[in-house]
Amino acid sequence: MKNTAPLFSLWALLLPVAALSQATARPEILIVGSYHMANPGHDIHDIHADDVLSPRRQQEMAQLLDVLKRFHPTAVAIESDPNGPRPQQYLDYLAGKYTLGRNEIEQVGFRLAKDLGMPAIYPVDADGDFPYEPLVNWAKANGKGAAFDSLDAAAAVHIQAEDSFLKSHTLLEMLDLMNSDSVVAQELGAYFDWVRYGDRWDDAGPDLLAAWYQRNIRIYRNIVALIKSPNDRILVIFGAGHLGLLRQDVASDPAVRLRKLAEFR
Repeated sequence: MKNTAPLFSLWALLLPVAALSQATARPEILIVGSYHMANPGHDIHDIHADDVLSPRRQQEMAQLLDVLKRFHPTAVAIESDPNGPRPQQYLDYLAGKYTLGRNEIEQVGFRLAKDLGMPAIYPVDADGDFPYEPLVNWAKANGKGAAFDSLDAAAAVHIQAEDSFLKSHTLLEMLDLMNSDSVVAQELGAYFDWVRYGDRWDDAGPDLLAAWYQRNIRIYRNIVALIKSPNDRILVIFGAGHLGLLRQDVASDPAVRLRKLAEFR
């Protein structure tokens, strides 16, 4: 008969910790996934956004910021290099020496932080490899080029649908869609298609997924480093492609509480 005592002993140790995390105050993390409003073209497939500085979009931006304020964040984190220029740009913006561009980092992050009287903005991005080309090469070399192309085509159709949605909806409605549980699950699930592209000699697909996990867990490390109090509420503005994994990180961490955009609508 298999000895299960060590397993029961482990659970005996973990259960009080889990119960404590449920009973005590926990920092809250709200990750808002966004499309890239300035059209930087860094992703494999991109939404072709209209001008967020137009009068129509600026009215919608004010509506979006009002919703985000309902979370009562104590810190605003952005998709940017911690060693980059964003913290100084934010200080210059507060001093009236910096004009906001079209990027969601500035339009959402900077404006929200200023409206809330915050003295600083917090970049939490992390470097990471994205070995996409080895995956493409493996697919072509192993008779799966057409199947892989179909995955790429499906991703393009998904982005085109979001592009069309944006044209006829407000910014808030667009982020409602992108942050909905169904869309987040769909996009996270699509990453797992990569797992099937590899073999015992070349784990091209699994390695790409692992690299994506690694970058996002590093980002999460930077996010939780901002927590100073159990009453902290960290609002994170990030590209929607990261949303599934970052939400997974928060939901799996018993020391914090996951919040979602839909809760504040």
